[in-house]
Amino acid sequence: MRLVTWWAFFSSGCAPVILVAGWAVAALLEGPAYDSATQTISVLAAYGAAGFWVMTAALFAVGVCHLVTAWGLRAATRAGRMALAGGGLSALAVVLVPAPSSGGDLRHGSVAAVGFALLAVWPVLAAQRDGAAPWGLRPTPSMLATALMGIAAAWFLFEVRHQGVIGVTERVVTFMQSLWPFVVVVSCLRHPRRRRLTAEHT
Repeated sequence: MRLVTWWAFFSSGCAPVILVAGWAVAALLEGPAYDSATQTISVLAAYGAAGFWVMTAALFAVGVCHLVTAWGLRAATRAGRMALAGGGLSALAVVLVPAPSSGGDLRHGSVAAVGFALLAVWPVLAAQRDGAAPWGLRPTPSMLATALMGIAAAWFLFEVRHQGVIGVTERVVTFMQSLWPFVVVVSCLRHPRRRRLTAEHT
């Protein structure tokens, strides 16, 4: 069985690119009234925002990317794949319950929090205790990834509480969470076992 499918490489690589492009273009459409440092991505996807459709489409696409990656990342444990897929579903749910233009919303915040949590813990849940596992699925890198995401999330909550650079911290967290699946997929593609299996079938 292959460690990872070709479409997982495509979907995992597209996720961080789409996310960054989405918030960059939406912010440009919003104009100088929008402050990327202190305002969240959700503001860009709020009803009435100039970049509403751009940011909404980007979040939807990222959610689909996570679902496809979870499907194709066969080397990961089932629990890890389910958590990654749950993060993707949460991104789709965020699209269905956008934040109001006036500010925060409990439903939107709750869905986003669930997505953040699932995408933060999936590296640990996906880890293999087998010493021959791909680098991105070994316990130490997986725990480090989850720890860094947790620290970034704590920083985000601190900035929210003190009305600081909320936009910066949110972007750090979301970018890390969208990038890690790609790192794992690449480690699977570069793994000796995967290359050996490929050679045996050519």
